[in-house]
Amino acid sequence: CLLPTTPNQQLTEALRYLVVGALLTSSPSSPGFPRPHPSRSMSPAGQAAVLVVLALLGGSVDAFYLPGVAPRTFRKDQPVNIKVQTLVSPESQLQFDFYQLPFCRPKHVRDLPENLGEALTGDKAHTSGFVAKMKKNAYCQTLCRRTYSAKQMEEFQDFAILDYRANMRLDNLPVAQIAKYAYDDQPDKTIQIYNLGFPIGSKLHEEVHSDDAVAEHYVLNNHLRFKILYHPAADELQADAPDPSNPDAPPQYMKGNLIVGFEVIPYSIQHKEVGKWNETCAPNCKLHTCADRGAFTPHTPQMIDAKKGGTVVWTYDIEWQKSDVKWASRWDVYLNMTDDKVHWFSIINSVVILVFLSAIVAMIFTRVLRNDLNRYNEALLSDEEKAQQQQDLKEESGWKLVHGDVFRSPPMAGLLAVYTGTGVQLLFMALMTLCCSCLGFLSPSNRGSLMNSVLLFFFLSGAFAGYFAARFCQIFKEESKLKITMLTALSFQGVCSLVFLALNVIVWAEGSSSAVPFGTFIAVMALSFFISVPLTFFGAYLGFRSAPFEFPTRTNAIPRQIPPQKWYMDRFLSMMVAGLLPFGAVFVELFFILSSIWQHRFYYFFGFLSLVFLILLVICAEITLVLCYLQVCAEDYKWWWRSFFCGGSTALYMMAYGAYHYIARAHHAISVTSSLIYFGYLGIICYAFFVMTGTVGFLTCFVF
Repeated sequence: CLLPTTPNQQLTEALRYLVVGALLTSSPSSPGFPRPHPSRSMSPAGQAAVLVVLALLGGSVDAFYLPGVAPRTFRKDQPVNIKVQTLVSPESQLQFDFYQLPFCRPKHVRDLPENLGEALTGDKAHTSGFVAKMKKNAYCQTLCRRTYSAKQMEEFQDFAILDYRANMRLDNLPVAQIAKYAYDDQPDKTIQIYNLGFPIGSKLHEEVHSDDAVAEHYVLNNHLRFKILYHPAADELQADAPDPSNPDAPPQYMKGNLIVGFEVIPYSIQHKEVGKWNETCAPNCKLHTCADRGAFTPHTPQMIDAKKGGTVVWTYDIEWQKSDVKWASRWDVYLNMTDDKVHWFSIINSVVILVFLSAIVAMIFTRVLRNDLNRYNEALLSDEEKAQQQQDLKEESGWKLVHGDVFRSPPMAGLLAVYTGTGVQLLFMALMTLCCSCLGFLSPSNRGSLMNSVLLFFFLSGAFAGYFAARFCQIFKEESKLKITMLTALSFQGVCSLVFLALNVIVWAEGSSSAVPFGTFIAVMALSFFISVPLTFFGAYLGFRSAPFEFPTRTNAIPRQIPPQKWYMDRFLSMMVAGLLPFGAVFVELFFILSSIWQHRFYYFFGFLSLVFLILLVICAEITLVLCYLQVCAEDYKWWWRSFFCGGSTALYMMAYGAYHYIARAHHAISVTSSLIYFGYLGIICYAFFVMTGTVGFLTCFVF
């Protein structure tokens, strides 16, 4: 009856009771509790750990908001800032700054601060001339009137042809066009689909002349109707908990209004001024085309005349609408999952492949262990069973004949050690990033957080790379320890940095806003040299100080001759087979990832992605193990590099599927620059995936 009234205090008291109960049950002389079994009693170290946890729970448990995503309230008539961002297109990989086109600009354009992740992705924001005040509707507000030359109009037309869209945001919410669709089998059930930003222009119609020439006419979206959804903050509790010393105090509510939606509807209107135009009349200039409360008089669209140019009047509306959407649910429209059945189908497909491979691996181990155990039970076997045992030994004599060569060092052993360390580093980075994503720390509302976490975990996992590279350097008896450590610290980063720098130069030459400033590039390199490289050397120091691995067999002094192999044991064929099954487990999620990149949507299926990623790792390990077993059974002991390439061959299928996706998506707008950018970044991703999955396959075979 005396439980705390707030959830935070309830959680605190519940944890306290659990810890006290654990302490009491761990003590043999606790009155009122049964004496525990000696084997189950808590050790002194465990008791000390529980006491530390109990001490840490002395205060109240408070919730907190991640930086940059805390709710912000606005009072009535308080100005809200509409920020402009970038111009993006599903037909091209080049993105441009909003003011790259001659839109209306305020007197003083201020660049808003950005973090490292936003700088690397080119997600820049600026102030705009749009004026909006909380809960105050405004219609047919004039932004500016500009006269464009033929060249400027042609630039607008080029962006309209490539379906470029302008991105904006308000209170950290991206502007979007919202459309409702109904299901064919359930007409009463509708679903909302969003498209980020609004189109610069669109094609009006085509004219076919007598000489079969086609003239396309485009219109310019020069009027924007912003629909801003708000929710009264009186319905939302404050983030801070009430005073623990006064549990009877009433809960505190926020004041003002919360912005929970930001929608836009573009229009193309050729405005007509009333009387002579006066530049100082904005934003309340009188126009014949504007009626009351957002209505328009009959008008023609604003045509884009790329031959003569023209004059354009830019206008906008501000509509406020009360919404029942809570602040915590305002991102649901962007992160709504409309095709979860496809993801579940992908997971079921992956599980089927996993079960199939697991059965094969179980059969291999059962066969090997059964024959080894039969050696010790030969006296208990009948004559028929002994004959069967001899036949099985003849069939399995292949891998036993090469037991003295399987641990012979491969060619370029130092490079294999380097790639193994780098693969472990990438694996740790991927697992930690997915864990943070599943916990909600990498929400799209926290801009740049995904890129920041990838860089952070990659740099911090340098110690794992150095340790594993050093351990395998010991196995291969490499003498150049410093060289191996330096290659581990710099080889992968060096290749990616060179490709990134080359692509950045191309993007910069095209005038794209996604070009990373030189100062940001230097900052990333500094983080690498001052964090990742020292940690790699520290991990290598620990690895070289550790005792070397002891192999169960001794390597022969003279290498055994490898007999001629069957055609199906060819290295290239083994790689193709090894990569096909893991790719079949992930291609559905890969399709959604590439589609979200092309359509500029938010990918937030990290739960599905994490599960599929774990299944992928297990499948890579099992298929590489099976192929390695078949290889040594064929008396081929050169398994080191083959296991690495078999594990990493999934990246080849990913690269091929990425190329198909690019051609299918942008077949009518393929350009050299866009292709270089797309395949450059896709190559970096596939290269990292190749090293990571190759390491998984190699380590599995090494343990086997």
